[in-house]
Amino acid sequence: MTEPRVPPGRSAADSGPKGLTAVTAGGVGLRHITDLTAKEAEGVTAVEPVEGGWKIGVEVVEDRRIPSSDDILALYEAEIDAQGGLLSYRRLRRYRRCDADSTPAG
Repeated sequence: MTEPRVPPGRSAADSGPKGLTAVTAGGVGLRHITDLTAKEAEGVTAVEPVEGGWKIGVEVVEDRRIPSSDDILALYEAEIDAQGGLLSYRRLRRYRRCDADSTPAG
């Protein structure tokens, strides 16, 4: 089996375990969450290297409402191994879109 290629504009230093980049890991985690929940993803909220793989946060729409500010969103976390295989996933929290945390990161 060959190692994944490093995308143009990135160096091997940008890669995590076994050459899996943060961008690639985020996409893999998003696909795992949407496959398991059968819900539409809003996007990847976090990608963090962990020992032997990656931890990915994904926000999904659990329930569409009118108006859209009343949509029910959920934050999920997936942990994948260095090859992109799913090790675990869990829902961290549910909330209305209008109640989303607006506190700046820092």
